[in-house]
Amino acid sequence: MSQTKDVYMVIGGNGFLGRHIVQQLLARGDIVSVFDIVARYDDVTFHSGDISDQDSVASALRKSGTTCIIHTASPHATLNDPAVFHKVNVLGTKAIIAAAVETGVRKLVFTSSAGVVFNGGEIKDVDERISFPEVPMDAYNDSKSKAETAVLEANGKDGLLTVALRPAGIFGPGDRQVMAGLHQVYERGQTHFQIGDNTNLFDWTYVGNVARAHLLAADRLIDPPPAPPLASLDLEKQPATADDLPPLSAAELALISYPTLPVDLTTGHHRIPTCEARPLGPYITPPPNAEKIAAAFADPTGAGMVPRPVMRTRFDQLSEYSLQRAKLARPDVNPLQVAGQVFFITNGEPCYFWDFPRMVWNEMDKYFPGKRNPARGIFQLPRGVGMAAAAGSEWYGYLTGKDVTFTRFKVTFSCTPRFHNIEKARRILGYEPEVGVEEGVKRMVEVSPLRFP
Repeated sequence: MSQTKDVYMVIGGNGFLGRHIVQQLLARGDIVSVFDIVARYDDVTFHSGDISDQDSVASALRKSGTTCIIHTASPHATLNDPAVFHKVNVLGTKAIIAAAVETGVRKLVFTSSAGVVFNGGEIKDVDERISFPEVPMDAYNDSKSKAETAVLEANGKDGLLTVALRPAGIFGPGDRQVMAGLHQVYERGQTHFQIGDNTNLFDWTYVGNVARAHLLAADRLIDPPPAPPLASLDLEKQPATADDLPPLSAAELALISYPTLPVDLTTGHHRIPTCEARPLGPYITPPPNAEKIAAAFADPTGAGMVPRPVMRTRFDQLSEYSLQRAKLARPDVNPLQVAGQVFFITNGEPCYFWDFPRMVWNEMDKYFPGKRNPARGIFQLPRGVGMAAAAGSEWYGYLTGKDVTFTRFKVTFSCTPRFHNIEKARRILGYEPEVGVEEGVKRMVEVSPLRFP
């Protein structure tokens, strides 16, 4: 029996990420409308309104016949206005949830942010178990974390299914934040400056990959869990520890046990030769299975090789022990289902922080030959000196009442490791990045209006 197709409303659909989601929905033939404050395109039905007004949102949902909301609306993090962040991200999200329940919408996909877990310290390969910082890093991510919490708490209530995605470092065609800042540095001839030693890995994520993750989440929200949630089981004794729970089901084990290939969209494919798969050197007499050995090495999927087993420890998020603990913590949700969950979304190929802007500037050189000397030496400013200079800049802004762009937060942002584990999204959502960082940069610069006079 085929599933009835959803009717989508993208809230914030005229923004950077929202527009890419709309385009992907249109490309696959879906019915989609947009709810936003400004109309920029005429290829879909547009509804204007304030997302913090439940009646306004509910009216648009009824008119459009929406069955799935994708909520991407959010002020720019650079706005630095806590009151606006709270109104849009917190009150707006709660109004959307209430409007969805009021009108019988079944699905809600929310765009959160990987920044909600950042506390100024190192973020290295963290997964979704990491908690919010006790002291929020800034007002923007504080409001995002509160909105995310509201979305997850709404899951399963009054028939609404919800999921939250945490993308990191979004860039791509149509971007006016990352690209604008890098273009400004390029125009000022400051591309040779660097704060810190550039040993901190950082996640940059192509916008098209993030948009596709939203579609996957929407499509899989109603998928049944691979095993019933703990709260629905008829157990003789209430389990007190993970060891008291029934073993994982065959479907659960199947989800966590198949090998996943490394993401190599930018770095290219690398493989360690083995006796079963290797390039053939010069032979007087080739081995009898020479063609099979060479073909197995050339196959990028590794289909001709015996897959390496997935090795896990109790500390692994997707180990049986960790999954059982997750069931105890949230008995109403299976940790391997989509609904009620949060997922990090990245390109899966973190790079050293300053390598990314240099990739952008090198790409811009193709359009502005001779404008700068890429071989010019790098002037490296130690992080401590950068923090002191930024503090002085902030103090100057405080005394003069002027906005300053060089802040201690930006120094911390550019010098701290921040990369995330996306195995959960790959296994449960079926998410795989399709456009690598290098290709994404080319696409961003190619269509950017900022590179033209």
